[in-house]
Amino acid sequence: MKLCWLDIRDADGAKEAIVEEAVHQRVDAIVAADPADLEPLPPTVRKVLFPHDRALPEKLEPADLVIVDPARHGEPAELAHRHPGVEFGRFVEITDADSLDDACRSARQERWSVLRFRDPTKIPLEIVLAAAAGADGSIVTEVADVQEAKIVFGVLEHGSDGVLLAPRAPGEATALRSAAVSGAADLSLVELEVTGIRRVGMGERVCVDTCTNFRLDEGILVGSHSTGMILCCSETHPLPYMPTRPFRVNAGALHSYTLSDDGRTNYLSELSAGGKVLAVDASGRARVVTVGRVKIETRPLLAIDAVADSGVNVNLIVQDDWHVRVLGPGGTVLNVTDLTAGTKVLGHLPVEQRHVGYPIDEFCIEK
Repeated sequence: MKLCWLDIRDADGAKEAIVEEAVHQRVDAIVAADPADLEPLPPTVRKVLFPHDRALPEKLEPADLVIVDPARHGEPAELAHRHPGVEFGRFVEITDADSLDDACRSARQERWSVLRFRDPTKIPLEIVLAAAAGADGSIVTEVADVQEAKIVFGVLEHGSDGVLLAPRAPGEATALRSAAVSGAADLSLVELEVTGIRRVGMGERVCVDTCTNFRLDEGILVGSHSTGMILCCSETHPLPYMPTRPFRVNAGALHSYTLSDDGRTNYLSELSAGGKVLAVDASGRARVVTVGRVKIETRPLLAIDAVADSGVNVNLIVQDDWHVRVLGPGGTVLNVTDLTAGTKVLGHLPVEQRHVGYPIDEFCIEK
């Protein structure tokens, strides 16, 4: 989980509502310029004093952390010596090469670095993150809105440790907290036993091309029913007659379910450029990846029937071709045309039925 700091220094009339929402959403810190604004906050939230262009007040309590501009307030180490028991961090505004060097130094040496980037490009942030690799401190980057926060969280894959957002209205704390959740929750995979395969004629199958290269033991979960899916392999492994396409999964017939972000399912036919799909490896580790393109073409189809130890029946309809693959236990790559009764494949058994893709506890039969 990334750090969410809310800046209430200019919240004015909406301050009370923003603070109430922030506390309810358990944001990591409230940032204020006046210690009096920190007084009523509960101990569940970090109280950050950030006077910025004001003089440092004589009384720093009840702040847990004070962010200072060294040019105005002095060096954090010297202030910590004068104020034992108070933690200090450094603010750096990056406007040129010299201030970028200051930010890199702070990120390597300080426990807390709060950074403001004047230019919209994220290249200076990339440089700071690279310079701080392996350092123990935390980097909190000022952002203009929740959309920018999502970008900052993903810069150089690692992203900034946290963001500082000045909300304009209630609701943004909730959106920011949601954006701060790092990645998708891992899934519980099970071994399914193939009970048979059968040719079912012609139909439309979907190739899902993502903006990310899949790992060797990674693919996407696909199934005819929302209660059971099989882990379809990407084209990461060598094939005869064609180059590898590690960004692609030859996924299945267009009616099939797959998992996207937020625990929702989508039909393969619904996926489109810019959408999201869940990449899952043989251990159940999941990540959200972006769809770059979807190819729907008419091909001969093959139905795979399988069953879980619990008795749940699973079906997957894929293109009837040797180069289409699913994953077995331990990430074993299995060509679908070679599957026989008794072969073990990896799958996932969602417990809820689905309504417009969302999980819901209701009576439903799929067959």
